Amino acid sequence: MQNSRSKKSESYYVKPNGAHEDSQMQEFFLSALEDIYWAEKHVTKAIPKMINAATSPELRRVFEEHLEVTKEQVIKLESVFELMTEKPYGKICEAMEGITREAESIIDQTIDGSLTRDVGLIMAAQKIEHYEIATYGTLIRLAIAIGRRDAAAIFSTILEEEKEADKTLTVAAENSINHETTLENHLLRG
Repeated sequence: MQNSRSKKSESYYVKPNGAHEDSQMQEFFLSALEDIYWAEKHVTKAIPKMINAATSPELRRVFEEHLEVTKEQVIKLESVFELMTEKPYGKICEAMEGITREAESIIDQTIDGSLTRDVGLIMAAQKIEHYEIATYGTLIRLAIAIGRRDAAAIFSTILEEEKEADKTLTVAAENSINHETTLENHLLRG
């Protein structure tokens, strides 16, 4: 499906302060926006699978909470499209597609109900978060470069949510690994 935006090789647009900027930067910005929009929508479909596969109630809760945050992030991204007078459009994000495929593989390759599965799911979820953190950090700078501080503010909010999710997943990983180590030590002692 071809995007409705037209590609112009020698065009310029006017920034809010009146300065001219090469439209290539804005095109790149919109392309990155389309990529992360697709990625966030894709994550809203992947998280329920992770919730169902999680062993610990704590991890299920973490995933459930982040699913709601992610749904809100999709709405925030739609507002950025609106600011740019563009219709929300997602283009396949191959990186996110690969990361979520890896999460599905972890589910298939680990024992149902095992703490190992939980640790694997946390690792996959943190890979998702790290990709999103990198993307939003760059989108903030791109938005500023094209004179869209309004979009940069929205991305900054989402970036902080992603960083918080990553911290929460780190705590969940520490709890899961510590619990498994304590259980193994208890069983070895006998």
